[in-house]
Amino acid sequence: MGYPGTLPTINKEAVRHVLRVGTALGGNLADFTEFDRKNYFYPDIPKGYQISQYKYPLVTGGELSGVKITRIHLEEDTAKSSHEGGDFSLVDFNRAGVPLMELVTEPVIHDAETAGNFARELQLLLQYLEAGDANMEKGEMRVEANISISDSDIFGTKVEVKNLNSFKS
Repeated sequence: MGYPGTLPTINKEAVRHVLRVGTALGGNLADFTEFDRKNYFYPDIPKGYQISQYKYPLVTGGELSGVKITRIHLEEDTAKSSHEGGDFSLVDFNRAGVPLMELVTEPVIHDAETAGNFARELQLLLQYLEAGDANMEKGEMRVEANISISDSDIFGTKVEVKNLNSFKS
């Protein structure tokens, strides 16, 4: 939460999980990595920035179920915002700052069936490698879909659907 005098420290077990997943997907493991600050204000990031990897992720490349992987990196999870109606929102900081593995694919998924199959295979892989329980309903695995609808090879306007928490979604 950005308390004065606190410094981030790397979670070695989280790094091991990312490298195991990257190896299983045939990705390239980095011999150098660094973390960056993503600066933005949102209620789930009270300190105004998120520690993440972008330029030098732990893993680049790889493939799962015919879907090419761009990168796999670590970042800190944010708090959980709940909008339950009324004139207010609730923010639960219990998971803020916990390591989060983010896997980014190339824009090669063209239908919901492929997306669902990919996410199911990823869930099974994470469970098999003991990198996490990957229970979507408990928030242990979340999917964010970037959708661009087009009738040609040129991408349309991108819309991001955040935090899908079930395969039904």
